[in-house]
Amino acid sequence: MTAANWLRPVRFLLRGCLQLLAALALAWEVLAIAHFPLLAAPWRWALAAAVAAFSLWGLWISRRRWPKAAVLALWFGCWLAWTSVQPSLDRNWRPEVAVMPRIAVYGDRIRITGYRNFDYRSPDEFTPRFETRELRLSQLRSLDFFLSYWHPGPVGHTFLSFNFDGAAPVSISIETRPEVGEGFDPLASLFSHFELIYVVGDERDLVRVRSNYRKEDVYLYRTNVGSDAARRLFLVYAERIDALAERAEFYHLLSNNCTINILRYANRIGREGRLDIRHVLNGFSDRYLYRAGIIDTSLPFEELRARSHINAAAQAADQAPDFSARIRTGRPLPATVLP
Repeated sequence: MTAANWLRPVRFLLRGCLQLLAALALAWEVLAIAHFPLLAAPWRWALAAAVAAFSLWGLWISRRRWPKAAVLALWFGCWLAWTSVQPSLDRNWRPEVAVMPRIAVYGDRIRITGYRNFDYRSPDEFTPRFETRELRLSQLRSLDFFLSYWHPGPVGHTFLSFNFDGAAPVSISIETRPEVGEGFDPLASLFSHFELIYVVGDERDLVRVRSNYRKEDVYLYRTNVGSDAARRLFLVYAERIDALAERAEFYHLLSNNCTINILRYANRIGREGRLDIRHVLNGFSDRYLYRAGIIDTSLPFEELRARSHINAAAQAADQAPDFSARIRTGRPLPATVLP
């Protein structure tokens, strides 16, 4: 076999890789234009369609060189425009996320402002209430993990509650910060469309709105994270929350979301282990915690999961002052507690 014959499959493979790379770059460009926040929606999609049509013609139909050069120039122009988009703290926010919380820690004393404690009548009807809470770090005892599904599938929403002696648990939920008229869009969240917020508040708000009003399936898992680790994790959260109140960031579905950030902060306080597919498909994150021994493993997983479903208890408790205690009744506790 001649050298030319040996090179033919290599060239074919390289050409295929370049074609795939061009297709992926074009897909990113079209979606980036379609979600470019500085243009009105109809104009974004019209421009995206025009760029897609020209690029398809220039790359795969035209035999001239200048259309290919023009497509490359358009892509770099789009990339430069995209890098100019910056997150902001000043927009017309939806009332649920209108206030950025802050957590100040003075030795043992914790002061939370912007603590959300809304009174809901429906998913979209509520009395806004942002409060100030004073707590003691030394009274932080444990940590609970919530997993909520807005529809069945491999993706859900994860958040934590920090349990204090003599005070209601403090829930912290990492979410998008939508503007008035916006709803969550997974695709748009990949393209710097939503700012990031850590909602800090009462479980009668953050849990009840999901279980009682949005009718999501909510699971509460008691963890074996001990007081020392829980306090260190809370301090990491406090640092991030204060940083976000000073400088906005974009939410990103894959790299700056609820579960990935929980994992990132767990790594900071000593977690060991690699990224797991269940961190990305976070609807399976409870299975990961079970496998890691962070939640109760004395029961078969499916039994534990069934006993961790809190919707009935949350709906029965509703606005009761002891809502948090009632949704924990009967939830399995791990036999051992980590440091």
